[in-house]
Order: sequence, then structure tokens, then C-alpha cells
Amino acid sequence: MTEQNGQIALVLGATGGIGGEVARTLAARGWRVRALNRDAAKARVKAPDFDWVQGDAMNAKDLMTAAKGVSLIVHAVNPPGYRDWEKLVLPMLDNTIAAARSVGARVILPGTVYNFGPDAFPVLREDSPQHPVTKKGAIRVEMERRLEIASRAGLRVTIVRAGDFFGPGAANSWFSQGMVTPGKPLTTVKNPARRGIGHQWAYLPDVAETMVRLVECGDRLPSFAVYHMDGFWDVDGYQMVDAIKRVAGHRLKTQAFPWWVVPLAAPFVTFMHELKEMRYLWREPLRMSNDRLVAELGSEPHTQIDEAVHASLVSLGCLPATGREVEGRVSVSAVH
Repeated sequence: MTEQNGQIALVLGATGGIGGEVARTLAARGWRVRALNRDAAKARVKAPDFDWVQGDAMNAKDLMTAAKGVSLIVHAVNPPGYRDWEKLVLPMLDNTIAAARSVGARVILPGTVYNFGPDAFPVLREDSPQHPVTKKGAIRVEMERRLEIASRAGLRVTIVRAGDFFGPGAANSWFSQGMVTPGKPLTTVKNPARRGIGHQWAYLPDVAETMVRLVECGDRLPSFAVYHMDGFWDVDGYQMVDAIKRVAGHRLKTQAFPWWVVPLAAPFVTFMHELKEMRYLWREPLRMSNDRLVAELGSEPHTQIDEAVHASLVSLGCLPATGREVEGRVSVSAVH
């Protein structure tokens, strides 16, 4: 059993991909993890090691109550099914800011590349200009703006921006919904990339490990600290496909992702609407520089790509479990 360090973290979105991974990583480091959920009893069955609290992140009182005694709030929550994103995301963040202020907790936020428009490409640094070209990107910019304003009044904030998520628990991702078919044996891989156009990916356990290592830096970090991860850089748009083929161990068909379907399905399928908005991220190479992160931590946590892809495919039911996927979660090396 992991020895407790006496600190409590409140995780919002602990049933999601990044929230769940950060919660498990914190627990493994000795944190007591408290998790807010609208159906705490159901969530407790799946993750009994967390202290589940009944409540809604949209309810300021629920969040204030859940935050009592915590020193960290992980804001990794999204509206159910991503519905009404533009109406609910900012109020939820405002509740987190208020709760964190009331107890003196640090807020850590998993950030995205959506903040940036093509004018900032191809190399993105933490202070690159943010001129988003989508509604979701504009909301992301506003989220960070509100956190920065709050930091000037004493709130401690850490933001970790990373590429497209993949890994166990990353249900709403390009990897799980665009490239392979969950629950079915691998026969075909669809590639949304263009030949020669690089793309940046981020393996969830590596992102969680990075976030927790930054949390462990404590007050050494600035009151408003933003870091970029390098993750897995697919240099020509085909490296991820090649990794899937290697891990599958048998011949797979490769198809171009049917982009023509996206605008037709977007009015009816929420995820397709998301894909339509984000297509610009696949049309030209963009890469976040992790220089600041490496300067702070000395290295970036990095699981070897084949191990990461194997664990991802097993979690999606595309490959049988062999035990190798467990190794993928702990086999972390340094990458600069």
C-alpha cells in the first residue's frame, strides 16, 4: 500500500481520460484523492480507492464543499458528452477558481493546442500569440486568461499543454475514434494525416506523470506557470500508423481518413463537429517546444511509442491483454 503524504487533491473529471490518469498517479505518489462526481456511487464501483463525493462541478456550493482541506485541484472536467461546451465550461472553471481561492489550493489544468491559430505555427512556445480560429479555441484562451488574472490575486496555477491525447481511457480522441475501431480486431488503420505533415501526440500516462512532477515542484514554480510537452512527434504523419502496424503483428490495410464524411455528419454527431473544427491542425505541421519543461524538470517523461500504442489498443479492445501494456505505463524514460 502506498504511504500517504498527508496531502489531499480534488480531481474534477476523475472518470475521464486525463483526470483519471492524474488521479491514479497522485494516489501512487501518496496523495489522498478526492473526486467529485454526479453519480458518486457508480464511480466508486470502478475506482474504489478514491474518496468519491456526490456533486456537480456546475454547482458552486458542491465544489466549495468538496474542496475543504485540499491543497490541489485538478480541473480536468468537461460537460457530459461535450454538449453545451460553450455554455458550461467557463462557469465550471469560475467555480474551481472560487473554491481554490477559498482553501489556498493550486489549480492544475490540462491545456491544448486549440488556443493557437496558424499565425503562430510551426513552433509553439508557451508565450506564442494566441489567435484561435475555432469557438473551442477561443474558450480555451478565455479559460487561461481567467486563471492568469486569478493568479495575480494570489491563486497558484499550473497549465500543461500537450498534443492529441491517446492511451488507456482516452475515449474521445483521434486515435480511438478516427484511426481504429474500438472493440474490434485490427484490420484497417485510417490515417487523418497528409504525407509529410508532422503531428504531435501525447500519451496520457506521460501527461499525468508530467503534471504530477510539476505539482511536486511546489512553490518553486511561478504563480502562473505554463509548460508545453513534446510527447510523440510523428515527423511525417505516418509514424503513428507504422507503430500500430508493428504492434498489431500482422498486415493491416491503411486508408486515408474520409474527411468528406465529417461536414455531412457534423450537424448530427458531436464528435464529428469537433473533428470539423480541428481539421486545420492536420493541414500543416505544428510542434510545441518543451524547452521550458525540460529546464524545470530536467527531462520529459516519455514512454516508448510501441509500448504506448500497445497499451492503448488493448484498452480499446483491439488487441488481447498480454501484460505488456502494464509495462508501458511504468517504462518511462527521459526525452529532451
